Amino acid sequence: MLDTLIKNSICVILFIFATLSLRAQNEVIYQDSLFLETPGIETFKSKSKLDPDRSALYSAVLPGLGQMYNKQYWKLPIIYGGGILIGHLIKYNQDYYTAFRNAWIAETDGDESTVNPFSGFSESSLQRRAEQFQRDRDFMIIIGVVYYILNIVDAHVAAHLIEFDINDELAILPSYKEQTQYTVRNIGMSMVINLNK
Repeated sequence: MLDTLIKNSICVILFIFATLSLRAQNEVIYQDSLFLETPGIETFKSKSKLDPDRSALYSAVLPGLGQMYNKQYWKLPIIYGGGILIGHLIKYNQDYYTAFRNAWIAETDGDESTVNPFSGFSESSLQRRAEQFQRDRDFMIIIGVVYYILNIVDAHVAAHLIEFDINDELAILPSYKEQTQYTVRNIGMSMVINLNK
């Protein structure tokens, strides 16, 4: 009895000290010089009203909804076009897998009443075709999952990137340099940053 009372007392004392130390740590964080506002120095504040986590959640619930939240409506045909294409390829491979598997079963069951619709294929080629369409179907399902995850990542990253200010003072332009005695002719890209305001 005394042993449990001592253990409980020690646990209560440790809990009180842990709570007080957490409170002290929070006070130290808020008094840190990095977080003090200094006159004349601009602190970073997001220029965007978009929440990247909310955008990712919207895209996870319904693909394309996060892009609509980010006001990037032009991405919707890409997202749904790719999703429809992947879904079509999954269904195509599933249909042919089922057809070749049923034909292989009809060929190998020993029943004369079942007819193989693919009479030109042997048992081994029917089995190989069924396995090939099954592999292709499974691969397209994996591609579909990756495409869905990329949709979520795109919405999240786009919501983060909207907060950056992009104006005419920053530009990427095509570049062409003539051939001289010491250099060869170059075609490329040049980045222009105008620091004058």
